[in-house]
Amino acid sequence: MKIIGVVSALKSEASCLLEKQSFPLYQVVEIGERTSVCLSSIGSKAARGAALKLRERDINALVSFGVAAAVNNELIPGDLVLPEAVTMNGEILPVDLEWRNQLASVMSKQLTVAGGILASCEEPLTTTEQKLALGEATGACAADMETAAIAKVAADAGISFLAIRAIVDPIEFSPPEALMSAVYPDGSVDAIQLIKLIMSGAISIKTLIHLGLGMHVARSALIEVVQRTGLTFASDYMPPYRNFQENQGQSINNE
Repeated sequence: MKIIGVVSALKSEASCLLEKQSFPLYQVVEIGERTSVCLSSIGSKAARGAALKLRERDINALVSFGVAAAVNNELIPGDLVLPEAVTMNGEILPVDLEWRNQLASVMSKQLTVAGGILASCEEPLTTTEQKLALGEATGACAADMETAAIAKVAADAGISFLAIRAIVDPIEFSPPEALMSAVYPDGSVDAIQLIKLIMSGAISIKTLIHLGLGMHVARSALIEVVQRTGLTFASDYMPPYRNFQENQGQSINNE
């Protein structure tokens, strides 16, 4: 039985798990009988700290849950990435493939689900050129700043790991670097600073609308995962053919 610890960087990501739940930074919050969450804030160091904090609770599985950027031209906002491996500085970190495949098998056919490699980046990817370069160097389809650090904690501990990431920005569009000055560690926005950026021309209203739409469809994909798999992320799901085989075996034994 998997006792699951989930790491999300942003409140907008964690709220997809349980909408009305409060998620204070760096605090472990129990959201189910077998699931706890720690909101880490942005970045690999923070994500590693949150994963280690969850490990103190004797969890035996870690999940990276949130959004990611596309680093090839095949994925669009709202697509779901369930990677089969994670890469960081040339190191390939494993994913629990049986668990990953169980989750993928129960997702809606209307939702695009991608596998492959998820890459790590230390800074936000703010240009198409940066994204393409990372994709070509790693063979990845998507990237984020937290997943690899969480996967590393799981690998070092010898426990299961799963990444659930929805694409928020496509290859041809990236959040401007200036926006980071208006973003708090939990992903919420400093409204006054944002207005200053708009007034100065550093960020356009069109860009904000584009970002908002990307986050909306990415969150919709993450919410669908929870609705279809529950807060155990299908870790206790039994595919129909296995259920059939076990029932058949029980019938034979009873005879």
